Amino acid sequence: MTQELLAEALRQRYRESHSAAPAQWNSVLRVLHEHRSVRAYLDTPVSDETLRLLVSAAQSAATSSNLQVWSVVAVRDQARKARLAELAGGQQHIVQAPVLLVWTADFARLRQLAADHDAPLDGADYLESSYVGFIDAALAAQNAVVAAESLGLGTVYIGALRNHPELVAAELNLPQHVFAVFGLVVGHPDPSGPTRIKPRLPQAAVLHHETYKLTEQRKHVATYEQRIAQFYAEEQLTHSWTERVLHGLASAAGLNGRHRLREALANHGFRLV
Repeated sequence: MTQELLAEALRQRYRESHSAAPAQWNSVLRVLHEHRSVRAYLDTPVSDETLRLLVSAAQSAATSSNLQVWSVVAVRDQARKARLAELAGGQQHIVQAPVLLVWTADFARLRQLAADHDAPLDGADYLESSYVGFIDAALAAQNAVVAAESLGLGTVYIGALRNHPELVAAELNLPQHVFAVFGLVVGHPDPSGPTRIKPRLPQAAVLHHETYKLTEQRKHVATYEQRIAQFYAEEQLTHSWTERVLHGLASAAGLNGRHRLREALANHGFRLV
């Protein structure tokens, strides 16, 4: 990869015209920097062999204390995907793609193990333990994303599965103590629906040295507003980044049902002591 192409990868990620080529680069870094959400897919299947490879990549992620408190449900059935898509706000790429992976925080496996050994598991009821389940699931899923994209597949996360968590649990036959954290669509991107790399905040807005500096972020957020406005215009999207994030968090209505997440977790056995 030429120095010019290396610099272009960073320019697209930050929309900085002066981005210089990095001194270090490899194929893994390229896959990471070229990540984009894909919402148009061909009907080409994702093989069982590929799925196993994605899961082995996921299981290679870090896991707190080797607890491995996550599981994933692969959904290929068209009718089931359609029902889950409806629960997720009607996102048709869920139906279009060949497979939907539903990542879960899974304490049922350890609770079964404890019951088999007549051992207490009171520590699993604490908020910290639930955090571990969610974090482990996210780490595993992101490994799977990188693996999928390295193979030329496209992905997009589906956080909207948390809009109706009890109904998702019923659809997937999730037992108590297993909670659907998010979905991940995986498939072969449709070349007729190209996707662009969405620019991120400047590093100066997110990278702090030694201590956190809030006030200094304002100018970098303002710079980002200008850069992503160009991206939104190219995608024919209305509203600025600021309008979008503030609207989404202005009230409970913007959470699309996820304001009752604590209640939903309790309903599925997560006490969050």
